[in-house]
Amino acid sequence: MGLSKKVAERLSTQLRRYQPILLAAKSRDINESDTVVIIGDMLADLLGYKKYSEITTEFAIRGTYVDLAVRVDDEVRFLVEAKAINSPLKDAYVKQAVDYGANNGIEWVILTNGAIWQFYKIHFRQPIDKSLVYEVDLTAVNPRDPQMLECFGTLAREEFTQQSMTAFFQHQQAISRFSLAAALLGDNMLKALRRELRLIAPKIRVEEEQLKSILESEVLKREVVDSEDARRARAMFARVARAAARAKASPAQDPAISPIAVPPTPQQTGQEISHT
Repeated sequence: MGLSKKVAERLSTQLRRYQPILLAAKSRDINESDTVVIIGDMLADLLGYKKYSEITTEFAIRGTYVDLAVRVDDEVRFLVEAKAINSPLKDAYVKQAVDYGANNGIEWVILTNGAIWQFYKIHFRQPIDKSLVYEVDLTAVNPRDPQMLECFGTLAREEFTQQSMTAFFQHQQAISRFSLAAALLGDNMLKALRRELRLIAPKIRVEEEQLKSILESEVLKREVVDSEDARRARAMFARVARAAARAKASPAQDPAISPIAVPPTPQQTGQEISHT
């Protein structure tokens, strides 16, 4: 995906400056209002947004003001639901953040206590759903960690576009532990694993269902095979497999004239065709 050197350097330098500020705030156990002040400064100093014109606490959704909204050229890029710095980020807070975004057609929301940042994508379907795209503890991460810079940097003023955010989300989805587990448990991988095992024991017959059972119960963590995220990943692979089968069965088309399905935006239909 690639992050500009300018943004990467700013993120790294400013995070190094903010880490002791965050740790001091944790030791003082500051309240939510004071935490919001630090978060607003971080949005400006780390991510490059204009503090007095693009970061607002006055964004109302159904009569309630969200903690912070980042708006550039009249487009709200994402919402921020903030909690006190030592407050755990509970599921109820996630729902609160997602509800704010869903009620205003905004796809991207952040839940943070200043130290831990959770970044969510909202799926505009029935019922409304969400995916955790990335989570990071900024007090513990190396300021030059490539993954942190790449993931956190997608939110930067210079980097953020709907296309880049969608690409980032799809990348995170593809390499998630749930997608990797679903791929390992798929028919093609089980067949390949069976062939590899025959090299070790050519006379022993191992069935694919047996391999799948061992992987699920003894090799992979339970959460990556038995959770809502795991079910979503398996459903995604099933959709891709069906699409590939349909494409193989249909007459070949000239790629230059093949239609490209572009999902409607939430503002157009209130729903999104969908990824955590």
